[in-house]
Amino acid sequence: MTVEETELPGVLLITPKSFGDSRGYFLESYHEARYREAGIECGFVQDNVSHSGPGVLRGLHFQVPNGQAKLIQVLSGEILDVAVDIRFGSPYFGKWVGRILSDQNHAQLFIPAGFAHGFAVLGDHATVAYKCSVLYEAAGDSTILWNDPEIGIEWPVQSPVLSAKDQAGLTLAQYPVERLPKYES
Repeated sequence: MTVEETELPGVLLITPKSFGDSRGYFLESYHEARYREAGIECGFVQDNVSHSGPGVLRGLHFQVPNGQAKLIQVLSGEILDVAVDIRFGSPYFGKWVGRILSDQNHAQLFIPAGFAHGFAVLGDHATVAYKCSVLYEAAGDSTILWNDPEIGIEWPVQSPVLSAKDQAGLTLAQYPVERLPKYES
């Protein structure tokens, strides 16, 4: 597998080796020891799968307290996957990074705890699988407005299909500091 640093320290683009032939392909989507060697030292305790149709945008989601690190991959379709550093005090606070993940490139994005996460479907559907380092807690579930102008994410969809929760998200500036993860250098 190859591991590439992104513009945000800690957010990694991972491309597992894929072995293909006339039958299709095989790849190892996760191997704890190899991922640990790559610097991903959190244990994963929950796996989730979401399926979305055309124009769907999910996010920007995070959990406080008990932030979740996530390892995202696409099983079918294509997405723009986005991470935003929301750790109060971080030199990268409010900065974002995005990568195309698809069933063709097999790329994965590792997003550490302390980052908000979202994605937009680029085709007619996407099935996304992701590992989480901490169990989901409804009481800590939080949403930053997907089109927060201060973050300035360049989403590939103009009028996305959003959940009520995502439509009602707050801008990063509206979140009280005590409701944001803290940067630990």
